[in-house]
Amino acid sequence: MSKLKRTHTCGQLRTKDIKTTVNLSGWVNSVRDHGGLIFIDLRDRYGITQVVFNPDKGKNLYETAQQLRHEYVVAIQGTVSARPAGTTNPNLDTGEIEVYADTIEILNKSETPPFEIGNESNVSLELRLKHRYLDLRRPIMQKRLIFRHKICQTIREYFDRLNFVDIETPVLTKSTPEGARDYLVPSRINLGKFYALPQSPQLFKQILMVAGYDRYFQIVRCFRDEDLRAQRQPEFTQMDMEMSFVDENDIIQVIEGLMAIIFNKVIGKKIATPFPRISYKEAMTSYGCDAPDLRFGMKIKDISDIVKTSSFKVFLDVIKSGGQIRGLNATGCSNYSRKDIDDLTAFVGQFGAKGLAWFKVEETGLTSSITKFFSAEILEKIKQRMDAKSGDLLLFVADKPKVVCQSLAQLRLHLGHKNKLIDANTFNFSWVVDFPLFDYNEDLKRYEALHHPFTSPHPDNLPFMEERPLEVKARAYDLVLNGVELGGGSIRIHTPEVQKRVFRLLGINDENAYKKFGFLLDALKYGAPPHGGIALGIDRMVTLLSQLDDIREVIAFPKTQKATCLMTDAPSEVDAEQLKELGIRLV
Repeated sequence: MSKLKRTHTCGQLRTKDIKTTVNLSGWVNSVRDHGGLIFIDLRDRYGITQVVFNPDKGKNLYETAQQLRHEYVVAIQGTVSARPAGTTNPNLDTGEIEVYADTIEILNKSETPPFEIGNESNVSLELRLKHRYLDLRRPIMQKRLIFRHKICQTIREYFDRLNFVDIETPVLTKSTPEGARDYLVPSRINLGKFYALPQSPQLFKQILMVAGYDRYFQIVRCFRDEDLRAQRQPEFTQMDMEMSFVDENDIIQVIEGLMAIIFNKVIGKKIATPFPRISYKEAMTSYGCDAPDLRFGMKIKDISDIVKTSSFKVFLDVIKSGGQIRGLNATGCSNYSRKDIDDLTAFVGQFGAKGLAWFKVEETGLTSSITKFFSAEILEKIKQRMDAKSGDLLLFVADKPKVVCQSLAQLRLHLGHKNKLIDANTFNFSWVVDFPLFDYNEDLKRYEALHHPFTSPHPDNLPFMEERPLEVKARAYDLVLNGVELGGGSIRIHTPEVQKRVFRLLGINDENAYKKFGFLLDALKYGAPPHGGIALGIDRMVTLLSQLDDIREVIAFPKTQKATCLMTDAPSEVDAEQLKELGIRLV
């Protein structure tokens, strides 16, 4: 243990501290030998202080300073002094002072790191994850995790002021069908039985409402064993909340207040509330997705009714099979070359589109290799429907509604970025509401819950729920920021009768319902209050507010896209004795 107990951090000292004797501890960020004086930049998570070693202070001190290398851990004692005129560093908070060392202790040495710690050098993500303990030492990573901490702290303070209670829910729980695949944990004491890691605290927070805790929240770890994408992790963190005796507007108002205070306190920006609301139908119709980026226009338009009288067989066959022809106006893009358009065709092909029809808008009208199949009247109607003017490029996908939506939603975003239509410094919040309660899975030939099976149907739709399930509206709402779903929630079902009706429509009979969700159904019998809530993704929120692209940049110890930890080599094999204790045999 060092005899030089730290009195100040490396980001703390200012001109008011001149002539003060101080003890500093940290990592050697850089060493500069000026042939008489040795300078080091001493770094901790608070900042950097320049330390000067003068040979006049003693031979042992100077020789020890000559041994220093990058990332050595040292403690020094010295006197704060003003930097000589012309040598101040305006880029450092401590740039007007330096510390003349009297004593130094080398607390630990360091091998040469695989990458530089003190700057934002371009290092591969794989190397950073392998040596995450060094990556997290970098000032940029410390800044990101401290930013995350401030957001979480603001969330806790906000909910505490509103009388919410922070209650932990179990990590080892029962496997229930909630959408994704569960992570299973074998029980040694109960051989042949398994716990599941929670995909969310959904059922437990509803139980807490039954128990009378009318305002609950939790910043909680969740787990889903699913194929990973850029913004997915097998374990993730969400802000979870639930309230009793409320409706949709109450939940929305609380969350808008939370977002406003996070922006004001953590980012120093004011955001306007209430956020705009858009229906699910409008989102899918105009933007092709249920989490639209509203920072720019370029709405999707349907021309199926216009082109059905054309002689273009591709369009006519799609309409006849129940498909649709919808498109975008790429404003000012008529100068795109044939190769540019071919590239866009290949792009939408990734999402199932079989092709991309196009028209260039000129002063004389629409031009394309397919204009011969359309009358002048039809071409004029297309131009009017698409709000087109000379210099625009009209792009259309003809296919099944799902393919059209996916293709055009992605094409819209692609063109928005390509043509610099999106202001990266803008934060655009919106709510998507009026979701359908059910979706129909064509492959499995069954109804599925669009959100989850505990979402309440709209009361007005209960009379025809069994007869016309796809027309039933859910009391659900999603919060969207810049085209990314930050989270979703709903008013929950609070009576066992309605819950059973929903389960039956989902193909879960009463017997299976009790087997899987018996504790919830029993709880609903005993005076369950009307309740609802929402969960927001903390990782996504911090990533977006930090204006980053990868959530791994704001998670201390993330996994790769193969769900592995490069630092610890998890998941790993276990020895045969452990498996034997659990009654497990590998095949």
